[in-house]
Amino acid sequence: MPRPLIALLLFCLAYLGPVAWRALAYYRAPASVWWSADRSSAGLLRPAHQAPEAAVRIYAAPTVSWRGIFAVHCWIVLKPADAPAYQRWDLTAWGDPIRVDGFSPDGRWFGQVPEPVFTADGAEAAAMIPRLRAAIDRYRFRHQGDYRAWPGPNSNTFVATVMAAVPEMGATLPPNAIGKDFPVEGRWFGPTPSRTGLRLNLGGYFGLTVGWIEGFELNLLGGVIGFDLRRPALKLPGVGRIGMATG
Repeated sequence: MPRPLIALLLFCLAYLGPVAWRALAYYRAPASVWWSADRSSAGLLRPAHQAPEAAVRIYAAPTVSWRGIFAVHCWIVLKPADAPAYQRWDLTAWGDPIRVDGFSPDGRWFGQVPEPVFTADGAEAAAMIPRLRAAIDRYRFRHQGDYRAWPGPNSNTFVATVMAAVPEMGATLPPNAIGKDFPVEGRWFGPTPSRTGLRLNLGGYFGLTVGWIEGFELNLLGGVIGFDLRRPALKLPGVGRIGMATG
C-alpha cells in the first residue's frame, strides 16, 4: 500500500476513531431524558460566604443528549471580592441568549459534572473581572437569532471571545468546545486569542492554530486534532484532551 494512502488512513483513524468510541459509549449508556437530568451543584466551589476573595472560573461539560458525543458546553463564573454570591454567564439557544444565573455556578450540565478550564483567585482574579465583564457586555452575537450550534457563533464562541479579551489568562477552551474557533471579527488570519501564536481560520469550518498556549490544532469541520507541548496532551475530536489538565 502506498505510504501516502497509509498516512491518510492513519489520520482518518485518529480523527474519526475517538468520535466513534464516544458514540458507542453514549449508546451503551443507560437511557435518560434531558429535562429531568440533574443540574445541581457539583460541589466544585466553596460557598461564597466562606470565600471572600475574588474568583474567576471557566467550566466545561459535555453538552446535552447525543450532542455530547462531539462537544462540550462552556460557561463563565465570576465573583468580586466580598461579593455575597457567584455569578454565572451562559450563552444558550433558548430564552435570553446570554443567561445570567440561569443555573448553579458549578452545576452539573444536564447530569454531566463540569471540569475547570481556568481558575484564578484573589488579586489575580480581581484584576481580570472588570475586563471580563466588559467583554461580556460588548459581545456582538447576543441577540435572538444569532446563535448557531455549528460552526458558531454558539456558547463556546461566547466564552472564547470573552477569554480572548484577557490573553494573560493563558488558557484555551478544550478542543471539543466546537465553536471556539468561529471568527467573531471575520479575520481569516491573525494572532491566536492568547497572542502567543498564529491562526488560520476559514469561517470556523477549517483552520490551523499554532501557539504556545493553544498548542497545535488542526480544525476540520469544527473537530480538532492536535497536541499541547506546554502541558503535554493529545487533542482529539469528541474526546478532548488526553494528558495533563488545564484548569
